[in-house]
Amino acid sequence: MSKVTSKLQVTIPKAIAEQYSIAPGDELEWVPAADSVRIVPAKARKRAGSAAARLRLFDAATERQRQREAGAPTPPAAAERGWTREELYERARPR
Repeated sequence: MSKVTSKLQVTIPKAIAEQYSIAPGDELEWVPAADSVRIVPAKARKRAGSAAARLRLFDAATERQRQREAGAPTPPAAAERGWTREELYERARPR
């Protein structure tokens, strides 16, 4: 059961939102129907397609991530920084 807030907002139960693929940002239509109100998703969310199409999208995103990581510089070694992690802990302790 949901409550209406002082700002006239309503929370949709998670089970119902999942069942009807309602996500944050989706628009809903409120339609009067005799003594009740119907809530209708304005647009049904479109999936990316078949499992094969979703897999192709995932593979493309994975490849883009690999390319970004390949171009990323490696962090400097502790000796090159001029300080070690242990020194940071020592500095943070009260004297």
